[in-house]
Amino acid sequence: MIDDPLGPLDPNFAAAFRRDDRRPPCQLYLISPLDVTGAFPDRLSRALDAGPVAAFQFRVKDVNQHDAARLAEPLQRICAAHDVAFIVNDSVSLAKRLGADGVHLGQEDGDPREARSILGPGVQIGVTCHDSRHLAMDAGDGGADYVAFGSFYPTTTKDVKHRPEPVILSWWSTLFELPCVAIGGITPGNAAPLVAAGADFVAVSGAVWSGDEAEAVRAFADVLG
Repeated sequence: MIDDPLGPLDPNFAAAFRRDDRRPPCQLYLISPLDVTGAFPDRLSRALDAGPVAAFQFRVKDVNQHDAARLAEPLQRICAAHDVAFIVNDSVSLAKRLGADGVHLGQEDGDPREARSILGPGVQIGVTCHDSRHLAMDAGDGGADYVAFGSFYPTTTKDVKHRPEPVILSWWSTLFELPCVAIGGITPGNAAPLVAAGADFVAVSGAVWSGDEAEAVRAFADVLG
């Protein structure tokens, strides 16, 4: 785990916290499966037709940029038709090539300041901050548009090395206006504590794409609404 130089959070902080009604309601942020070939564009359309989705992150691995762009383009059109932000995972250069609405950076994917200089002022930049308040504040200082904390629950989507407690969402949303995203193993059945703690978005993948995507989006809408 990353050592947080700010020290541990007081668990009593979360116990006393109530979600600030002045913040917008928590929204759904979809992340693609690694395989977006075949019928996936139809599945994405179905998901976006089923309920409100704020953003869709295009996340593929071990694919060259030409092939990634080819896979992304129909999905980007579907998102545009549904007024859903299209976010590229990891790659600033692919985000620029596609004219994407945003890019999501891991800690090894570059500095948000550099991404901003390449992509311009209108593009959304998110940064993975694991379980670290220090990384989140650095991202905010660097001009990120949102910070992401996780993994809150076990997940098979990626290797889990960091397990924050929901209190970090309470801390962040109480002190900062910048939106925060909760990620990692989130389902309609376990999302409520993260929403109550202050998450502005819940980012989900397996809970939607491992079954009936439309049914899953409707279930999330019931929890987030």
